[in-house]
Amino acid sequence: MTALLASVNNAAEVRIALDAGVDVIDLKNPTAGALGAVADPLAREIVAQVAGRVPVSATIGDLPLVHARVAQAVRNKASTGVDYVKVGLFGEGDVAGALSALQPLAEDTVQLVAVLFADRGIDLTLLHSLAKAGFTGAMVDTAGKGAGGLRRHADDRLLCRFVGLCRELGLLSGLAGSLGTADIAPLLALGPDLIGFRGALCRCGQRTNVLDPHAVAVVRSLVPTPVHASATAVCPRSQNRLLHRAPISP
Repeated sequence: MTALLASVNNAAEVRIALDAGVDVIDLKNPTAGALGAVADPLAREIVAQVAGRVPVSATIGDLPLVHARVAQAVRNKASTGVDYVKVGLFGEGDVAGALSALQPLAEDTVQLVAVLFADRGIDLTLLHSLAKAGFTGAMVDTAGKGAGGLRRHADDRLLCRFVGLCRELGLLSGLAGSLGTADIAPLLALGPDLIGFRGALCRCGQRTNVLDPHAVAVVRSLVPTPVHASATAVCPRSQNRLLHRAPISP
């Protein structure tokens, strides 16, 4: 089953998300870009607040793929204790070189999730490179939050291929990007491991507003709680690979 990821910006929003029973807490600053990062001290506080009840992911920000800069940002974010570190592949810089620089971190238990952007074109061949570099998963999102949601830029057939290839390669798959309640049923039918929300959880549907408990509850009611959720949440960090699937042998 598909887990519900909620992007939050502060401790108060974490409480709302946890009270609603979300499956993954995702730390993101919506005022700082598509993958705006929260400050590392705040990330540590929220990890302590969540206290292992659910996995926590965090972005490193909208950074160009400059090897040393991205690797250091990943190290810093991983040091906060989050379970997953999300890295945006914005198409700027040397993707292959960045993945090579990040591979030692992935091999050293840092669980990396790459974010691809539907409004900039999805290159499915990148998934093979991510798997070889030791990434834990991949998500499709949107970079431009004012230009329509995920399904405006990628049809369900392409998203189905993305989810299927992730499954074959042993990567977690996630779908996000200005999603509304009308997108939930079609995307759940594709079987991703995660479906992520921000704007639909906020007051007036605006991603830069605060979370609205009623809106979060509505989305939670439309995404069935995975039967594995409680067991996953209590796993040690080194084993916390949400719905991880073993690669299929060639």
